Amino acid sequence: MTSPRTPRIAQPFLLRVLHGITGVLLIAAILTAYWTYDTYDGRWGRIPLPKVEAMEGIHGTFGLLTLLIFPAFLIYAVHRGQKRLIQANSLRQLTRIGHPSWWYTLNRWINTSALVLLTFALFSGKMMGEQWLPQGELDHAWYLAHLLSWVLMVVAIVLHIAVNFKVGGVPFLVSMWHWRYQRSESPYFWPSQIAQGWVALRQGTWLRWFQPLSGLMVLELGILASLAIAWILPLLKDR
Repeated sequence: MTSPRTPRIAQPFLLRVLHGITGVLLIAAILTAYWTYDTYDGRWGRIPLPKVEAMEGIHGTFGLLTLLIFPAFLIYAVHRGQKRLIQANSLRQLTRIGHPSWWYTLNRWINTSALVLLTFALFSGKMMGEQWLPQGELDHAWYLAHLLSWVLMVVAIVLHIAVNFKVGGVPFLVSMWHWRYQRSESPYFWPSQIAQGWVALRQGTWLRWFQPLSGLMVLELGILASLAIAWILPLLKDR
């Protein structure tokens, strides 16, 4: 007698791609962030990892790659995956502890908070000087803020996994790592879709994406502005 198969949960293919790439880069950035801390700092505890002075550069590379992919993931999350983020009634739903909808609402809050915390981590990292740690300058505010951001990011990831497991179980977690897709989702169509998006950008019709302007879109614009500032400020400091 064969056991019934666990029903497969369908997730949009582009979501899985952006979520998967962002997740892998983020985890690599977190691991190398701790290794960098362990190499140059260690004031709040350390483990006997090999001292690798190049680890700061490796961490910076993963951080930079995360910074490059994050805007695409953010835009998709807000415009196509908004049901997974906070809603207009999320604050009221969060007070209904014990109600079945409470876990789904908590999950939306955690997902949204993770976007904000990742922005904090990327921004604070860009504000750091490359020579601070090698020169033993460990009391800069942006360095301490960057350390705090990664601690909060780890907490957010743990909560993200735990609550998603509570909401959807193992099938839901596994569904984010399936790489099968429907024909309509094929990467074959992505170049034409990107071309259409570029035409819309040039013609200004992209402004319709923000009509009506929701709280999530305000958050999106704020995060994108923060990421742009994170690129610009270091260039101004180098002049």
